Amino acid sequence: MDLCNTKTSDTHILSELVAREVFDVLPEQGPMLVIMDREGNCWPSHPEEFARLGISDTFLQDLRAKVDDGAEPVITQVGEASVTVAQLATDQTNCGYVVVILPRYSPESTLTNIDLVETLLNQITLIARLVEKTGTLTRGHTNHYSGLAFSVN
Repeated sequence: MDLCNTKTSDTHILSELVAREVFDVLPEQGPMLVIMDREGNCWPSHPEEFARLGISDTFLQDLRAKVDDGAEPVITQVGEASVTVAQLATDQTNCGYVVVILPRYSPESTLTNIDLVETLLNQITLIARLVEKTGTLTRGHTNHYSGLAFSVN
């Protein structure tokens, strides 16, 4: 088995695992994050607050399309919050998208702090890479040890 070519085939599972890891380290009063897989399934860090924003699936689909067309990150306004959308990808997998929602920010104030937003996006990408590599190594070890069990018998 070539571990270098092994990757997570189900982006849904990878996106969900990334969301769990990222949300565990988010400060309570920090930015709201949403991890979305390629099909548009969402994992919001603050589900109730995200629901209150009333962002429609069509609106999110339009933002994803803009990112897919190369406009990245996409920054827009929803009510009283600035919304930034970027691609979430590892070296092996296009996982989907990351949405950073900053309450009480305008797109202009987000642009003023774009270095911090991009740092956050890069950290989430790093977490995705580590989650994917951990899964690859785990599968490799499992396959290796299951192969040893068969060769011993």
